[in-house]
Amino acid sequence: MLKMKKLLSFVVFVAVMISVNAVFAAELPQVDAEAAVVLKASDKKVLYAKNPDNIMYPASTTKIMTLITALEQGDLDSVITVSSSAATCEGSSLDLRAGDRLTLREALYGMMLVSGNDAAEAVAENVAGSIPAFVKLMNDKAEKIGTQRTHFSNPHGLPDPVNHFTTAYDLALITAYGLQNPVFAGIVSTRDYDVHFVSRGGGITHARNTNKLLATYPGANGVKTGFTNAAGECLVAAAKRNGVELIAVVLNSEHRWADATRLLNYGFEQLGL
Repeated sequence: MLKMKKLLSFVVFVAVMISVNAVFAAELPQVDAEAAVVLKASDKKVLYAKNPDNIMYPASTTKIMTLITALEQGDLDSVITVSSSAATCEGSSLDLRAGDRLTLREALYGMMLVSGNDAAEAVAENVAGSIPAFVKLMNDKAEKIGTQRTHFSNPHGLPDPVNHFTTAYDLALITAYGLQNPVFAGIVSTRDYDVHFVSRGGGITHARNTNKLLATYPGANGVKTGFTNAAGECLVAAAKRNGVELIAVVLNSEHRWADATRLLNYGFEQLGL
């Protein structure tokens, strides 16, 4: 009789565990993105992944690496001058003009909030002397962070089908590293900012962050949007809850806001938050 009771208890236990696993499997987030990851920033624990190691185009999420490199290699209070090449860079823009002068700090806010490609090139040229030299710094730093399938060929993310790529997991690692820097964290969490110029008679350009989650998701504190026709809609989002910070990466999605929201919700639920 005792053996029978133990056997029944074991059978019930197994049935319960199967049911629990089935529930968790059913609750996995439905993500449209081609590649996605949600990761706990503090210990890099992956809470959900979909094609995390697929080679992907990062679009303007590239600027996360640009920001890290500029903060570590440049002087925030130094004054940079915008070249004609940077001012005419295609794609998203801070509306910089050739000869404009502003501090590196102001350029970085403009670069991250409105995703200015012109600002990214101006930052690269002034911090490292040339775009190729700056890109080398980006790649060297990405390798030190621990990325395995990432290579940059420019500081803004315009398409390069051969030499500019990353993965959802690598991008999460890069972001987790960047968020350890309080200046980085401050910039990527800013919703609105007045970019002040040294030139233009001290003029101002207002910058509004393209990351809608900062205004709609509780605890959202970053990080960067991206889009090109080749990359599709991309988003690296971060949020904090009870002191725990999560990073969600969404690459090539038609529903990036919903995807990131589902990923963050799922991550916090898995942690009981």
